[in-house]
Amino acid sequence: MPINNLAFAEKFTGELDKLFVQGPVTGFFADNVLRSKFVGAKTVLIPEMDMSALGDYNRDTGFTMGSVAVSNQPYTLAMDRARSFQLDREDEDETGIANLAGQVMSEFVRTKVVPEVDAYVLSKLGGLAATKGQTVTGDHTTEVIKMFNDACLKVQNEAGFDEPLVCFVNPTVWAAIQNTPELNRQLVINDFKKGDLALKVKSINGIAILPVADARMKTAYEFLDGVTEGETDGGFKPADGAKSIGMLVMPKKAASLVRKSEKIRTFSPDQNQAADAYKFDYRTYYDVIVKNSLTKSIYAYVY
Repeated sequence: MPINNLAFAEKFTGELDKLFVQGPVTGFFADNVLRSKFVGAKTVLIPEMDMSALGDYNRDTGFTMGSVAVSNQPYTLAMDRARSFQLDREDEDETGIANLAGQVMSEFVRTKVVPEVDAYVLSKLGGLAATKGQTVTGDHTTEVIKMFNDACLKVQNEAGFDEPLVCFVNPTVWAAIQNTPELNRQLVINDFKKGDLALKVKSINGIAILPVADARMKTAYEFLDGVTEGETDGGFKPADGAKSIGMLVMPKKAASLVRKSEKIRTFSPDQNQAADAYKFDYRTYYDVIVKNSLTKSIYAYVY
């Protein structure tokens, strides 16, 4: 059954884009839309603003002149990731190649792309906090209340006490929170928006608690190229010397997931010169960006 390549690719790209935002635990960062402009394929300009603070009003000379400086900071998206898949012509069944391809590519995004996005975003944010010394310390088995409160107060001191916060936790710290009666009693269900999804998440004092698999909560990763010997499976793995991120607290608005995705390319068996098979190319550029004014508002517990 032939497919309309253009219509299929456009619809397919839209569905996979939804999965890209709705699947990752960190997908809500895509909702923090930056006033940005792409220049080239992977470079985006983000406006940064610096201005004078208040001065005294003088009854003779009037207002004290201040200054406003707006600069466009270039950020190059670090993650340029891709894969190509082939489905043999004979694999097509009565449901049609479009349905089969949809199942394959959706599963690819869900099981391979989503974990990598979380791992990259959280490692960059946790690594930033660790590098800047914005960390809390303690024994999470006995001091998780103190550590959680300490991290939240440090973030609020920088971002303001009315700013909505999120707290990512790995399974170890999540278990410690649930096993601590004082904190467990404070857990309530609140609304949480991620893309078009309206979710229910547990929170403490209005701070969303987002458990994340341990494999996605390290301070650094190696992202495998899919070509080099030992890396042909692609994906990612913890870098040598990487630490576990037990807790990561930050304002919900502190980071932005910026993405420029190429459309899914599709080729029929007649167009595919390499094999008698349908071919699907998936490629995405993305990065997580923290504006300079918000870098001091991210705190972590690493061990």
